[in-house]
Amino acid sequence: MKISGFYWCLLLATSFMSHAQQTPVVSILKRFELKNTSIRAIEVVNDSTVWFAGSNGKYGRIINDIVEIDSVRHEGRFPHFRSIAFNGKHIFLLSIEDPALLYKIDPSLPLGNAALVYKESHAKVFYDSMRFLDRDHGMAIGDPVENCLSVIQTTDAGEHWTKLSCDLLPEVHEGEAAFAASNTNLALIGNKIWIATGGKKARVLSAERPYEQWTSTETPIVQGDQMTGIFTIDFYDKNLGIIMGGNWNDKKNGSRSKAISHDGGQTWKLTGTDEVPGFISCVQFVPGKSGKEILAVSTEGIYFSDDMAGTWVKIDNKGYYSLRFADAKTFWCSGDQEIVKIKI
Repeated sequence: MKISGFYWCLLLATSFMSHAQQTPVVSILKRFELKNTSIRAIEVVNDSTVWFAGSNGKYGRIINDIVEIDSVRHEGRFPHFRSIAFNGKHIFLLSIEDPALLYKIDPSLPLGNAALVYKESHAKVFYDSMRFLDRDHGMAIGDPVENCLSVIQTTDAGEHWTKLSCDLLPEVHEGEAAFAASNTNLALIGNKIWIATGGKKARVLSAERPYEQWTSTETPIVQGDQMTGIFTIDFYDKNLGIIMGGNWNDKKNGSRSKAISHDGGQTWKLTGTDEVPGFISCVQFVPGKSGKEILAVSTEGIYFSDDMAGTWVKIDNKGYYSLRFADAKTFWCSGDQEIVKIKI
């Protein structure tokens, strides 16, 4: 059927308006104030429970909108936590600086039962992120203390942790490390792992269990300075992945801050525009949306895409460090002295 130019314009305008109306509206369900701690690590256990770990040794959980909080002290000081993980039975907390301390917590017991299961002392030690593949197999990654990233793993549900030899891992470039921005520069699906790096080099390192053969992939994300590179990575499935970051010292600049992969991280292609968003510390695919819908946060606000990162819209000005989904409509955000439950 032939359509006149006027009706083509009308159809295009209607399509645009329809798309604009689909932009989600953010509704704060509950805000929890957590004084004297900065929280970059959260773990959603179920629809009513979220665990968190922050600075000054503080950790805890929110169950049915009730906050329980405690703190860990080691040899007279409070460690700073940037990583948290759940293997289906226990919660694990990992601190950043020397000495790196990894604690196991039994959620069935009251807070205060943290058991130290791994300790690493080195002037350069700095752990960034931790995840579990399943109940038995978990991994944490950190900045290099030798000529490779620090990678520790467990194969017995977190009872014992061992460090991978640099002989098995790709050599890092000078000035290349990882960022402890949101506990999301490590992604795991099935038996595969992806690690995102930043600094003077921004790459994605990947391997499959038993992690003896690693692939190093160059990315187009901005790099070259200490605070540039990939800050966060997420995979929807074994093929579709996204990396985001940018320049922490130029947070408004969205140039080369986001890229997407359709081949399991073998190649990465820049996506979106240079304007929105700029710097991002955490990105997550919306569950159950076939990889089309994505949410991202930083101290600059909350951003949303419904076309697989092709275009973005800012949906809230309030800034956060990290986010995790409870379901496709509900997510948690953490920031400076607060955790927020949000509906979209």
